[in-house]
Amino acid sequence: MENKNHSKSRIKPNRLALEKSPYLLQHAHNPVDWYPWGSDAFEKAKKEDKPIFLSSGYSTCHWCHVMEKESYEDEEVAKLMNEVFVSIKIDREERPDIDGIYMKICQAMTGSGGWPLNIILTPDKKPFFAATYLPKKSKFGRQGMMEIIPQIRDIWKMNKDRAEALAAEVISSLKDEQKAGEELKEDVLNVAYEQLLGAFDEQYGGFGGAPKFPTPHNLMFLLRNWKRTGDIMALRMVERTLLALSMGGIYDHVGSGFHRYSTDAGWIVPHFEKMLYDQALLAMAYTEAYQATGNDEFKRTAREIFTYVLRDMTSPEGGFYSAEDADSEGVEGRFYVWAEEEIDSILGEDSELMKKVFGIDKHGNFREKGSSSGKNILHLSKTLPELEADLKLSAQEILRRMSDAKQKLFAARENRVHPGKDDKILADWNGLMIAALAKGASTFNKPEYADAACRAADFILSRMRGKDGRLFHRYREGEADVMSFLDDHAFLTWGLIELYEATFKVSYLNAALEITQKMIEHFWDKEKHGLYFTADDGEELIFRKKEIYDGALPSGNSVAMLNLSRLGRMTANMEFEEKAAQIGRAFSGTIWQMPMVYTQMMVALDFALGPTSEVVIAGEAGAEDTKAMLAALRREFMPGKVVILRTVEDTEIIGIAEYARDLKSIEGRATAYVCRNYSCQLPVTDAGKMMELLRGA
Repeated sequence: MENKNHSKSRIKPNRLALEKSPYLLQHAHNPVDWYPWGSDAFEKAKKEDKPIFLSSGYSTCHWCHVMEKESYEDEEVAKLMNEVFVSIKIDREERPDIDGIYMKICQAMTGSGGWPLNIILTPDKKPFFAATYLPKKSKFGRQGMMEIIPQIRDIWKMNKDRAEALAAEVISSLKDEQKAGEELKEDVLNVAYEQLLGAFDEQYGGFGGAPKFPTPHNLMFLLRNWKRTGDIMALRMVERTLLALSMGGIYDHVGSGFHRYSTDAGWIVPHFEKMLYDQALLAMAYTEAYQATGNDEFKRTAREIFTYVLRDMTSPEGGFYSAEDADSEGVEGRFYVWAEEEIDSILGEDSELMKKVFGIDKHGNFREKGSSSGKNILHLSKTLPELEADLKLSAQEILRRMSDAKQKLFAARENRVHPGKDDKILADWNGLMIAALAKGASTFNKPEYADAACRAADFILSRMRGKDGRLFHRYREGEADVMSFLDDHAFLTWGLIELYEATFKVSYLNAALEITQKMIEHFWDKEKHGLYFTADDGEELIFRKKEIYDGALPSGNSVAMLNLSRLGRMTANMEFEEKAAQIGRAFSGTIWQMPMVYTQMMVALDFALGPTSEVVIAGEAGAEDTKAMLAALRREFMPGKVVILRTVEDTEIIGIAEYARDLKSIEGRATAYVCRNYSCQLPVTDAGKMMELLRGA
């Protein structure tokens, strides 16, 4: 008897075959009559009086794959879906505007969210049912597609008015969640810190229980809290968490880079997908922690992340790819786990040592479908000093042998079937990676990182902008498309500011200002202040939302607030600083409800409150004394500063920062002009004295 679950190759492609998104293309041979989001689908739904089945996910999502194999590739489910619904598939990374609205609705209706996201809509886009993963048939208390679809059909036929009323009620309750209030002050920083302290996992680092996400902006806020208050516990939370992350299985010890999150509290068993934004944000956290502590472990981890991104996630054009899948050969984690006999075979005489180092045993620590798989997720159960004592070897010898072992394992792993790569290039996530590489270039004196960041920035600025200078959100296979969102402007501006301070190429500061002006023009709420996620001339959805929550990704409003403050200080533009203050006031009532979930906003507020410093270095760009001053600035963790380079040969900066016109080198020597807390000091030509002024000594 023929199997009803036909292979994709035997099924005529649906409309998704014409799309660019790797996620939509994965579903192009489903028997479900999928539509991309657009007028064709909604007109069909109205004409045939059918509800819409909206499914959102992304190409590297494990449970999205599970649901596809279980339901969307199944002809029985597909037949029922095609009879009852007009089915629309969206890539949540390509259309975060649509996904963000319906995810908020799912959370309101069910109390939770995640991907795959499945929403039933009326033909005018209003939701009346929401769920995440749905099995084919009901099991373990979770309703299945074969039971839910007939129920939806009956509701639509017999009680459509109730469904439409429910949809209207849900939308009305969510339209305006913005709560304005008083100016945010230092007390909210203190409350955010106390809340993080209360949620801190003393044993394993991080915050809360399983599943655990790295949330690097929590750590970047804590570093600033330590710098502001001197509270050593803030620094200890950062150190404990970053060390635990780099030791855990959430880190790919063979190929580098971080997986998305840990399914356990101890960071051992990850969800194996790798996202570009995690690499960027974690690289920034490790880089800043290295500046704050001088701990070489943090430096090593940051540089290994960059190695991974430049090796595996960089396009020939210079942009950065979005993600790598959790699955290969249909199995989550298969690419990353190891049997003991594989380790023995590959490492030979070093295998016994490395099995101790990486926690390998014959039973394995990775379970598949609840049973022992005999496979191991490499992780470090002991710190380097502990390994020295245990193995009776020097740290240098352990690191050398670990490096040799990793190279051998990496070479062996390259022969495996690789997880899928989502090779679309997103402007917002690329902005984060540009920022990370620029920080790394400055801190570690690695010009190649700056070169990679420049290539990516140049690619986006030249290939992902229209004739009017407006950004596009997505690029793939020669096509830039999808109107940009707030995060594209905010995150790319972040990257461009960091890139200017790494290279002092004025073109990047100019671009940051241009993109910021476009952001204000098209996203700013002139009445209530703050920034909408979608542009004023974007597609009209059921409502226009503002995002402030700093979740796996920081919000565009939080990043924009910091950008505006920094650009205001760099260019002496007080209007930018006032816009930053208005963002804080616009959301302060919301933020006060739970400050710890707005840590990127706390980072922005920390900068705005000061103490902050503006530094202008006047000197020859390549001169040793100029480089010495810049090296001193970059060595130490000083998040409350902005830096301008005023060279004799480059007067373009004066057009942006007019105040730098008369700030010139003294007697041909590199000269630092330092203003701190709105008070300017006499110029100095000694790097040590410059740092004393910055420290307030």
